[in-house]
Amino acid sequence: MSSIHQAFLKSPIGYIEVTGSEKGIRSLYFLDFKVKPQPVPVSLRHCIAQLEDYFHGQRASFDLKLDLTGSDFQLQVWNELLKVPYGTTITYQDLARRIGNLKAIRAVGGANGRNPVSIIVPCHRIIGSNGRLVGYRGGLKRKKWLLEHEHAFAQRDLFYGKL
Repeated sequence: MSSIHQAFLKSPIGYIEVTGSEKGIRSLYFLDFKVKPQPVPVSLRHCIAQLEDYFHGQRASFDLKLDLTGSDFQLQVWNELLKVPYGTTITYQDLARRIGNLKAIRAVGGANGRNPVSIIVPCHRIIGSNGRLVGYRGGLKRKKWLLEHEHAFAQRDLFYGKL
């Protein structure tokens, strides 16, 4: 069994705790308190660097190994979340349709809310059918910030032909 490492990143929307091992990233959670700077374990350096690039508008997707634990249904939803393009949103209903189970909207919402690696697996890109921002473990202010951040850089990249 590989040991779990922990790192912290100070982001524009608060501190982030990342955990993982040589197998991959296990969790990414927002913290509502400050953290003292600590050395980043070798196993998490690539992840922290990619997150920094993301927050600087230099990365639209992540190239990281993930070590996710969840039910088959949760893993199916999380894998589908990876297909939602940077700078865009879809509804919970759209997500249920994409996994082939339109009756599972509530279950899709539950799986989305249990996503252990927010940002990397972009659960923030899922919105309510009425276009409202709903249900984000990191808080709706952070969800709004992430969507506005992505939209701004997606528009820039579209204008300059980078996407």
